[in-house]
Amino acid sequence: SEAIESYDLAIAQAQASGFLPEEAIANELAAKFYLEWGKLKIASEYLQQAYYCYARWGAQAKVADLESRYPTLLAPILQQQGISLSATETLFATQTLTPTASTKASSSSNSILANLDLATVLKASQTLSSEIQLDKLLATLLHTVLENAGADKGALLMPREGRWFVEAVAVLDRPVQIQAIALSDSPEVPHSLIHTVKRNLESVAIINATTHPTLARDPYVEQHQPKSLLCAPVLQQGKLAAILYLENQVAVGAFTSDRVELLKFLCAQAAISLENARLYQQAQMYTQQLEQSQLQIIQSEKMASLGNLVAGVAHEINNPIGFLNGSLDNSQDYVQDILKHLELYQQHYPNPVAAIQDSAEAIDLEFLSEDLLKLLNSMKGAIDRIANISTSLRTFSRADTDRKVAANVHEGLDSTLLILKYRLKANSKRPVIEVIKRYGELPPIPCFPSQLNQVFMNILANAIDALEESNLGRSFAEIQAAPNQITIQTTVEGNFVRIAIADNGPGMGEEVKSRIFDHLFTTKGVGKGTGLGLAIAQQIVADNHGGELAVESELGQGSLFLIRLPIQESTSV
Repeated sequence: SEAIESYDLAIAQAQASGFLPEEAIANELAAKFYLEWGKLKIASEYLQQAYYCYARWGAQAKVADLESRYPTLLAPILQQQGISLSATETLFATQTLTPTASTKASSSSNSILANLDLATVLKASQTLSSEIQLDKLLATLLHTVLENAGADKGALLMPREGRWFVEAVAVLDRPVQIQAIALSDSPEVPHSLIHTVKRNLESVAIINATTHPTLARDPYVEQHQPKSLLCAPVLQQGKLAAILYLENQVAVGAFTSDRVELLKFLCAQAAISLENARLYQQAQMYTQQLEQSQLQIIQSEKMASLGNLVAGVAHEINNPIGFLNGSLDNSQDYVQDILKHLELYQQHYPNPVAAIQDSAEAIDLEFLSEDLLKLLNSMKGAIDRIANISTSLRTFSRADTDRKVAANVHEGLDSTLLILKYRLKANSKRPVIEVIKRYGELPPIPCFPSQLNQVFMNILANAIDALEESNLGRSFAEIQAAPNQITIQTTVEGNFVRIAIADNGPGMGEEVKSRIFDHLFTTKGVGKGTGLGLAIAQQIVADNHGGELAVESELGQGSLFLIRLPIQESTSV
């Protein structure tokens, strides 16, 4: 029983490690053990496994030897030589010969090898065709090739925008590495062999690279000393879609003609699968771009709708404001005239009748005369503030033309703050969010004012969101002791206007900060953010204005958004 366990353990370990020769030998020795013991049925099973392992290994002489020595034990396999191999002959261009006594065993073993290759091709084709995602397909392809081609290392190269890249590298018994490293920078393959296949579009098999008259001088071969090399083009409709590189570090002549033929069919299936994966990836990319465009349109429409609404409100209240302002001016004049008239009356008639005297005391005429003017002045101030609000609303909502216009950055900031004033005010949960303005002397800059207002809106709204987040779990008194603040500072730096918007919120970690301007990236919950605001802001500042938008932030230290806009219009924008 100890011998049986040892044989089975050796077979299992060889199989798990992918050591095909050791697996074949262990099965053959186990078969001989059971044969000597008289257990013919069990011996037959082990011998058949040994036969298949030798066949997969490519040891045709050993296969023929087993056929001649153990025809009875291998009868279930040898009976297959009578089965029609028309499909296999079509695939491998096998010539049908009438076997003689001297060639019968060889013909039989070749037939079995052809059947095994056909099974391998079908299995590999099914495996490759089942993958649609490019990264997974690359890993599956290299794993399948290493498993069937007798290689211990492989690499797949693909073109991208006119350059070739080593997309994936696989070493036996290790995970496949997805790299995407430019061929010119990759140390993983012999460049001279790759260039030969690129140029000739034909497979090249090298029996021993270390003694090859040309390849032996390749830097990769000099450093790693691989023995057998195989490099094959992957063609899609006659065009080079990829290059498959294989090597065997130990065996000389490892890539036999059978394996080269097998690899050709794997490459053909790989070409189809790679094209499908490419189309799938392209469709995914187009879908994502479409979703981004749709969300961006929605965002733009929201801003346009807000602008139209604000402009409409400003227009609607502008006429009543004008009427009230004019009427109040007249009212002040009328009241002044009445009070002067009353003063003259009191001077000429200092002793009015008792009824008039009682009425004056009842209404406190002296106080009323003084306070009425103050009241009218207060009303005048309130109307002026409403007029300023209307002006700010129109400033925020003004429509951009197709050309930049000179605009005041501070007006845009102030009008945006006015729109967000309702979010800055105190409420039952927190005090007011303080806005600290440190405006410098800025010249008007050429810009699209409405677009810049959208940038200010996105950054300031995010700052308010961050402050609201930092307030969670804090009491009103705690927030009041360390109040929420947004600081806006503007300066001139050389040929640029610098706008810094900072908050004392929770800040950001490196991962969030590195993706903050990515399309569709958001840290907010579902339905609370589209992930477009800052991406659009980046596009507006950089692409539309030739400026820069950056962020500085650390966890617990708040965030600072820096906007730099050119003072003079760049000819490249």
